[in-house]
Amino acid sequence: MTQELVIKRKLQKVVSKISDSQIVRFFKKLSPYMISKGIKYLRHFGIKEFLIRLSDRIEPEEVPYEPWYEQHRASEQELARQRSQKWADPVRISIAVPLYRTPLLYLEQMVDSVRNQTYPHWELCLANGSPENEALRDAVAAYAAQDERIHVLNLPENRGIAGNTNAAVEMATGEYVGLLDHDDLLAPDALYEVASAISGWEKRTEIFPELLYTDEDKVEADLSRHFQPNLKPDFNPDLLRSNNYICHFLVFARALYERVGGFDDRYEGAQDHDFILRCSEEAEGICHIPRILYHWRVSSASTADNPLSKEYAYESGARAVEAHLKRCGLSGEVSRKKDFGCYRVDYQVSGEPLVSIVIPNKDEKETLQKCLTSIFEKTTWKNYEIIIVENNSTSQEIFDYYKEIDGRNGVHVVYWDREFNYSAINNFGIRHAKGDYILCLNNDMEVISPDWMTGMLAHCQRKGTGAVGARLYYPDGSIQHAGIIIGIGGIAGSVFVGMKNGHTGYMHREALQQDLSAVTAACMMIKREAYDAAGGFEERLAVAFNDVDFCLKVREAGYLVVYDPYAELTHYESKTRGPEDTEAKARRFQGEIEYMRTRWIRILKEGDPYYNPNLSLSKWNYSLRASS
Repeated sequence: MTQELVIKRKLQKVVSKISDSQIVRFFKKLSPYMISKGIKYLRHFGIKEFLIRLSDRIEPEEVPYEPWYEQHRASEQELARQRSQKWADPVRISIAVPLYRTPLLYLEQMVDSVRNQTYPHWELCLANGSPENEALRDAVAAYAAQDERIHVLNLPENRGIAGNTNAAVEMATGEYVGLLDHDDLLAPDALYEVASAISGWEKRTEIFPELLYTDEDKVEADLSRHFQPNLKPDFNPDLLRSNNYICHFLVFARALYERVGGFDDRYEGAQDHDFILRCSEEAEGICHIPRILYHWRVSSASTADNPLSKEYAYESGARAVEAHLKRCGLSGEVSRKKDFGCYRVDYQVSGEPLVSIVIPNKDEKETLQKCLTSIFEKTTWKNYEIIIVENNSTSQEIFDYYKEIDGRNGVHVVYWDREFNYSAINNFGIRHAKGDYILCLNNDMEVISPDWMTGMLAHCQRKGTGAVGARLYYPDGSIQHAGIIIGIGGIAGSVFVGMKNGHTGYMHREALQQDLSAVTAACMMIKREAYDAAGGFEERLAVAFNDVDFCLKVREAGYLVVYDPYAELTHYESKTRGPEDTEAKARRFQGEIEYMRTRWIRILKEGDPYYNPNLSLSKWNYSLRASS
């Protein structure tokens, strides 16, 4: 049996649950190139992971992107309004484009996308690294003759991506420079939105943003279809270390470029990731514009369509992240993940600090015992104490168990004799804690990854990090918690809930280290100084949203909240609390909702900065927000 036939049969199995018409359309696309690409991916991922990624790729979109894009792109009326706008003190934006063996049709479409901008205060700087290509040299000379805003530099030789890009940037005379690949396209309102953002930031914060980026999508080589939108969060340093999520459209202050030293050819292939990391370390302000303003053309040789075409780039990316960590004074080891362009950072723990694990408990001896046994037997970090907060148990069995464990293996039992209040119980337990790092843990947890506590501690030790959350699974292996987004479900909700194990979600977000607005306190490590700065858990929130409120207070105090997907546990989900089935409980829950709406009205109104406003607040899987 040929490899091509094996691939086709596996594909048929994956798509067996999809409609006949979808299957027909899919298999019509299977060109020899696609089959060859599939074989390479199969070898890279292995059969199981290959099929998971394939099923994710061809699964029908809940909200189809193409019509969504058409509805959300700037209308002709809006574009006309932008063209007529008068700018009192316009910022000049230079577009830097490194050319190398650029197909003439792609060149024409790229240049036209710049010339069609509604914002007129731009210049286009073309650095041609193909001196032997007479047709390309003649074409760019013709463009320069047609429009005085277009400038051309014919390089004597190809300097590589970094060198050609530097040459284009050095031609620029604008206060800001935007990067455009030679075969990609800008939306007609791209520079208008960038100029507006620069002006708006200055008025609002009295700070010029020195680094700006937009959302993007991909477009077929013949421009027939837009797909795979990359809807990004606001600046997210831990996500940037995990993946160059910023990518296109990138605009930076010329002064920032000069401070950081331009593009470095030591990181060829990932020179943009390295450059963005260096800019993020120095930029006075970083601004995200949540609009699709850049179209990344897909071709068989491009990274957009075939990541395997630039395998060397991912090694360069890992080295770029390592260099960034060193500059930031962080000790960590960077490794590549199987998903292309994604990295894991294993930070190193300094010293042997004590971790105080606080576990509220009521009855449920077997549940607690299972939790403790998994900690004792599987956890590699050894310097910890366990504080069990007993809360009105009724069974003699659990009190007998307390006698067995109290005072042994670092376990201490303390007694809370008032009504159930999750916030108050945790605050009470933390008052008994001796460690500088506190690990809030539910009693219905079971450890999966042995280095879970070490990894969380390494994150928590970092300067500026206040709290760290884990990846939690239901007993069937599906996702129970991969971070919390403010606004989902009305107040806040976990993302990717119920997603099968092995899937990584939208843009691999479920499986990447990143900063979030909140994580669940079912398993959350807290730096003592951040706990004090936040004032502990809010005791008016007895059951719901207390962890969300706490994380938001930690962020308000200037700390990061980090999601660590490599800290993995099984969560058997709130066995001891009981159902919300009484009128008093309903009133209490409504009161907690009102507290959150009042206390955090600004973020609820403006949106979670770590979640794109174009994404749904009624779904948990990063699907597009349906148009009203």
